[in-house]
Amino acid sequence: MQLKGRVALVTGGGRGIGRAIALALAEDGADVAISYRRDAAAAGETCEALRALGRRASSHAAAMDDEDALSAMVDAAGRELGPVDLLVNNAGIASRGDTVARTDPAELARVIRVHALAPHRLCQLVLPQMKQKPRGDIVMISSVATLSHAAGGAPYNMGKAALEALAFTLAKEVRKHGIRVNVVAPGLVETEMGRRLVRATSGVEDLRQLDPLMPFGRVCQPQDVANVVRFLVSGGGGYVTGEKINVWGGGSAGSSGWL
Repeated sequence: MQLKGRVALVTGGGRGIGRAIALALAEDGADVAISYRRDAAAAGETCEALRALGRRASSHAAAMDDEDALSAMVDAAGRELGPVDLLVNNAGIASRGDTVARTDPAELARVIRVHALAPHRLCQLVLPQMKQKPRGDIVMISSVATLSHAAGGAPYNMGKAALEALAFTLAKEVRKHGIRVNVVAPGLVETEMGRRLVRATSGVEDLRQLDPLMPFGRVCQPQDVANVVRFLVSGGGGYVTGEKINVWGGGSAGSSGWL
């Protein structure tokens, strides 16, 4: 319960990695607000699970490319749970996999807004209240895609690279306020997005068919990512800021192709 008394905001917290992170933070004592874009039912189920752990919880519909919605979400979370002192920028979208020459400019703008501009704005919105608390934490959920910048993924690669640049810059600016800023970068994870990626690139319907090909004999799970986040925001991670932790079993960028 080392996070007792703290308030977390996890974007994209209704499903997948975001849900696992929200539950992990609640297990450690935090009250948790989550955002969702369309799946209100999943967000509601996650909030019920958070409350079952004895925590306060709230869910907020907010598209990451809508600045007014982001501001309203932070205000509502503050009213319902208290000032946010733990922000996890997790919400993300995939790109279509076209080459640079064929990429739709509108897609490029949308992916970068979601992965980089929205986290930048959310940091701006929570920092004033975070600076007044004994400790603050911001965790950016990036991707090992930035290790290889594979062909056919410029929008996603650019968005995640910009997200990491934001984290490393902000870590230097807010350290004097007791705020830690770190990056967690998963590889292939068993989520709906992961399943769609594998179906599109290999035709594999059951993601777990890849277990024998993966480090430690299994595909990474959302809980694996959540456990790294919970360490970084805990007392054990109190002397860690401006760092990136890759969560992909120590694989190399070209070993399996599953980024």
